[in-house]
Amino acid sequence: MHDSNRPGDGAAADLSKHDALAGAFPKTPEGRLLFAIAFLFSTFQIATAAHLLDPPSQLLRAIHVGFVTVLIFPLLTAMARRSGLVRGVAWSLSALGAAVAFYQCYEYADLIVRAGDPLPRDIVAGVVAIGIVFAAAWALMGPALPIISGVFLAYCLFGEYLPAPLDHRGYDFSQVIDHMAYGTEGIYGIPTLVSSSYIFLFILFGAFLEKAGMIQLFNDVSLSLVGARRGGAAKVSIISSALMGTISGSGVANVVTTGQFTIPLMKRFGYRAAFAGGVEATASMGGQIMPPVMGAVAFIMAETLGVEYHEVVKAALIPAILYFASAFWMVHLEAGKRGLLGLPKNELPSARAAIAKGWYLILPLAALVWLLFSGYTPLFAGTVGLGFTLLLILGSSIALGLPSTAIRVIFWIGLGLVAAAFFRFGIEVVVIALAILILANAIWKGGRETLAICRDALADGAKTALPVAIACALVGIIIGTMTLTGAANTFGQFIVSVGGKSLFLSLLLTMVTCLVLGMGIPTIPNYIITSSIAGPALLELGVPLIVSHMFVFYFGILADLTPPVALACFAAAPIARESGLKISLEAIKVAAAGFVIPFMAVYSPALMLQDGGPLAASLGYPVAVAYIVFKTGFAIGLWGPAVIGFAAVRLTLLERALATAASFSMLAALPMTDEIGFALGAFFALVIWRKTRAAKANPPAPKRSTA
Repeated sequence: MHDSNRPGDGAAADLSKHDALAGAFPKTPEGRLLFAIAFLFSTFQIATAAHLLDPPSQLLRAIHVGFVTVLIFPLLTAMARRSGLVRGVAWSLSALGAAVAFYQCYEYADLIVRAGDPLPRDIVAGVVAIGIVFAAAWALMGPALPIISGVFLAYCLFGEYLPAPLDHRGYDFSQVIDHMAYGTEGIYGIPTLVSSSYIFLFILFGAFLEKAGMIQLFNDVSLSLVGARRGGAAKVSIISSALMGTISGSGVANVVTTGQFTIPLMKRFGYRAAFAGGVEATASMGGQIMPPVMGAVAFIMAETLGVEYHEVVKAALIPAILYFASAFWMVHLEAGKRGLLGLPKNELPSARAAIAKGWYLILPLAALVWLLFSGYTPLFAGTVGLGFTLLLILGSSIALGLPSTAIRVIFWIGLGLVAAAFFRFGIEVVVIALAILILANAIWKGGRETLAICRDALADGAKTALPVAIACALVGIIIGTMTLTGAANTFGQFIVSVGGKSLFLSLLLTMVTCLVLGMGIPTIPNYIITSSIAGPALLELGVPLIVSHMFVFYFGILADLTPPVALACFAAAPIARESGLKISLEAIKVAAAGFVIPFMAVYSPALMLQDGGPLAASLGYPVAVAYIVFKTGFAIGLWGPAVIGFAAVRLTLLERALATAASFSMLAALPMTDEIGFALGAFFALVIWRKTRAAKANPPAPKRSTA
């Protein structure tokens, strides 16, 4: 067992510019105390997920937010090495966060009895709770989301004074505080419920796999598969980031972890620094649309829509494949344009050797995917996946010390039977097995090192969950405003009125809203806000609900690649040693499919394996799926040469314009536009074929990497 994925000091320094909690816990008494609190936080979450502890949902949410606010303030000041006065203030705010959680627990039964009629002390505690959540989010994530949420809170309090149709009937201060700070509509709403159950578990799941060396496995397999092919270095970046996306939903963290390896490799290979950074940013952000984790938004989406989790994954699957296929195509064309061949095969690792060494790491992920697609709840699947991961990590440490292969085989068979017994006898079997493995590991030195890795994974997982958890709590203010005032109707009616004239303009307006919001807030709150506002409006315009939610989800992700903020691109900038803005412009080219696919899915829901749309009505569902996948692939195939300026040969501006027109024609989904698009595409292919034949007599000399 090893921690091969941990970024070096340089990586941590780069990430700290975009993530204030990057790096390890400080090696001080204060740092060790915070480490212990984070460890306790993860232990509590696992115990509740496994139903070893079973508090009411309201208490679970309150304790979850309590842990988050207790950790954020002192951890930020400790990691920034702030002065004693600032630390004193931080610990005071931390104590207030703990007091709020304690008040919710202590007064739980009485708060239910007096719901809707709060006492003065309830109002005071509620104001403190809301204030602490705002302060924690501001300290950790910056001002954007707190300001947006503050505007919504102010609308609750003062919206009655606005002119029609923006006004509402008016709400008393105590009613607003009661709605936002108690019950399940405000800071303890559905986002916090999902954060305290599904999201936290999957973050821990990813943390354990990363600690066990999953990144190294992904990189080695990716290098072996595509490293020797044309443009191999960039293709390695796309595959490894896509694989990382299956266990991690943080785009920026993916940029810095996998990017430490892939960006320098691409630069040595001959790619421009801006293009290398753009490829890594695009692939890493695409990890959020790659099942099964999908940046944790999938769990919130399933909960919000009231559908099975696998329905969300089903809708995301084909677009995710097309997204990464498009990025793959872009880097292939860029490599062809610059004559970049593959890496020497004798310098590449063996996929077979990598899998032989780390095969057991794939088992928990495979079990997780099987459970999710078999209809089990994400909470159950996440608990089982995490339990299996712990059994494998702790068991492999014991197996290494066994004297013979035969005994090791018997040991693994026994451990497999214990894991299988979970489905018949419940979690107690796994808990007992884990307790025995922990005791066995504690006896010898190698095992104690493995226990230390598990301990660190628990604490680091809690630290990683803090930004998501506080964003979910704060965005509850916005959701609470929607449910209290019906504010979503105003914007929704505007979208519907625009859509009455043009659905395309409504989609364009929704896209711009997502991109603008995404410049200042993370993907999860961006999705929650825009889906609650635009989702019902798009549904009224005939867009299937899950497609409308996926539409805003996609553009929330793409906001991290879009200038001027482009957080993922600026995270790649110090690694690539290039301007974040230049990287962003290249990322938009590579991620072009991400801008096209959501629009095509709205006009043809079969692209997301959903019923509905004129195509399915006229051709039948199976044929519609096959046709729209082919059409989208064809459009992406044309968009690549249009953006890169290469398709077997370098293209003129006129040829690129022809490819653009053909691709855009298939996006429009108007009468005869598909036929026009296919005709233009065929003409473009003919032009390129003739130009390629003419150029074959004088091929450019290829450049081979010296990496």
